[in-house]
Parts: sequence; C-alpha cells; structure tokens
Amino acid sequence: MNLTKSRNSEAVFDAISKDRHRTNILRKYEQKALVFLVQRIPSFISSDMLTGIGFIGSLITVFSFILATYVDRNFLLLGILGFLVNWFGDSMDGRVAYYRNTPRKWYGFSLDITVDWLTTILIGYGYMVYTDGVWEMLGFVFVVMYGWAMITTLLRYKVTGKYTIDSGLFGPTEVRVLISAILIAEVLFEGSIVYSALAACVILFIINIIDTRKLVSLANDRDLAEKQK
Repeated sequence: MNLTKSRNSEAVFDAISKDRHRTNILRKYEQKALVFLVQRIPSFISSDMLTGIGFIGSLITVFSFILATYVDRNFLLLGILGFLVNWFGDSMDGRVAYYRNTPRKWYGFSLDITVDWLTTILIGYGYMVYTDGVWEMLGFVFVVMYGWAMITTLLRYKVTGKYTIDSGLFGPTEVRVLISAILIAEVLFEGSIVYSALAACVILFIINIIDTRKLVSLANDRDLAEKQK
C-alpha cells in the first residue's frame, strides 16, 4: 500500500513539475504539500482563479502594512497570512493546469511573471508606507534587487533553455518565509524592520552579483559553442 502510494505521489509530482528545476532549501516539504493539494483542488477552480488568489494574498500583505501604520503594529502579522495565500495561488496555478493536462505554457508563463512583478512592487510599497524618512528607500531598493533577480532568471532561461526560479538554496518560498520572519520580529521589537530590510537587500545584492556572473559565463560559453558550429 505504501509503495503504491509513493509511486502515485511521484507520478503526480512528475506531472506537475514539467519545465521546473528546483534547488531551494524547502523544496522537499514544498513538493509534498503541492502533491497533496493539487489532487484536492475543486474542479471549478481554474488556474487563472488560482493566480487571482495569489494576487489577493499580495493585497492582504500590503493592507497589513497600511493597517499597521494607521491602526496597530500587530496587524503586520496579517501579512504572514497574505504570504501564505500568495504561496498557495502562485504555486498551484500552473501545477493544477499540468495535473489536469490543460497547460498553456507561454500564456501561464507570461501571466505568472507579470503578477509576480506586481506583487514585488506592492510589497515594496507597503514597506515604504510603514517606514519613515530615509529608510523608505529600502522598499525601492528591495523592488530593484528582486526585479534584478527576475531579469536574471528570464535571461538564464533564454540562454540555457532551462527554467529555474531559485538561486541556489534560496527561492521565492524562502523569500516569503524570510519576510514573514521580519514581520514577526517587527511586532516583537519595534524598529527592527529597517535593519532586517537592509540585511535582506544586501543579501539579495550579493546573490544577484553571483548569479549575474554565472549568467554571463553561461552566455559566453553559448557564444563560443555557436561560433564553433
């Protein structure tokens, strides 16, 4: 029984993971959760609806910053729920399409990237609403750093033909967990968010530099290979 269940889970995972190579730390736990959820999504919920649900999660996170600014700091914890909703919708939309054998690869790819970019802008805006003075600029810096990472991902896909959304052991899921931890820390220790955000931006900058160097090297190797042909 357990062997059959394991094989079924592997078959489901293979079906929903086409064109995706994951290297992030939480991938094993995330994969198990996705295999469990994808088989239980009601048939009336479409991939586009899941994309919309993910975007609603982003709006919840933004409103958590606004409520924390004008009502009570504890509303930042609502942002964690927003990230959970965002993860659910963003992770399930394409995988449900593959599981149902109704994928629209390029449509889904284009929509997903667009919504992800809007989500990044919203989170940066929420941070800027919550903070004051020069620290507001960290929200802008975060958007720039994450946008740089997205561009690198797209260019790597163009150069290598392989699509991966992770940078080594760090991916979008880890980013959500990291920001959620920052929100919890801010609720417990008011003012800590600016230092956490600064650290996060520095880490993203270092990761982007490393990934860009790797990308340029891959692009150069492809140029050499094409010249030889």
